[in-house]
Amino acid sequence: MEISYHGHSVVKIQSNGKTILIDPFINGNGQTDLKVAEEAPDIILLTHGHNDHVGDTVELAKKKDALVIAPNELANWISWQGVKVHPMHIGGAKEFDFGKVKFTQAFHGSSYVTENNEIIYMGMPAGILLFIEGLTIYHAGDTALFSDMKLIGERHPIDIAFLPIGDNFTMGPEDAACAVSFLKPKIVVPVHYNTFPPIEQDPQIFADLVQNAEVQILKAGEKVNCS
Repeated sequence: MEISYHGHSVVKIQSNGKTILIDPFINGNGQTDLKVAEEAPDIILLTHGHNDHVGDTVELAKKKDALVIAPNELANWISWQGVKVHPMHIGGAKEFDFGKVKFTQAFHGSSYVTENNEIIYMGMPAGILLFIEGLTIYHAGDTALFSDMKLIGERHPIDIAFLPIGDNFTMGPEDAACAVSFLKPKIVVPVHYNTFPPIEQDPQIFADLVQNAEVQILKAGEKVNCS
């Protein structure tokens, strides 16, 4: 299995011949190394409906009739674009042929802005727990710090956590470091920073604040070292 980071909140997981993309914001993402023309995922997981997370989901999903798994309202809207979906919601889990997915709470917003500046409500934002090949991966999505992260870590010991550190819209470095102390992952990768001016951060500041977890600061295209 290969787990790689691709700028902003984009994560790619390649497992058992399948490619999973989380929050595939590619076009318009100056931090990514990916190109829509070169990607053909089998599964897409979405945390919430903001444009910088839904990204290129519809175009990517139509390439190989990929399954999009997302919170209910967002999944329904995606299905109306002619895409195969599986709707879920916070607290729910389901076994798929590639692994198990469970949605957690997140404290943020969730809406999609159309080309005509129409704002479409997309339900509740979420984080994602992915249980795959014996690993537990937590992608927090966009969120503030919240104390129930302790419960997430206690219920589901986490191997790899992807946590936003950009501040302004999500946790900043200090709160994200506190989140690590709650979640207790073995490895943590900072995400959702330096894509836009309001979320510019030095990830080393976050790394210096973290205790009792291995921080891996990854450039776009680099893989998580799980060894």
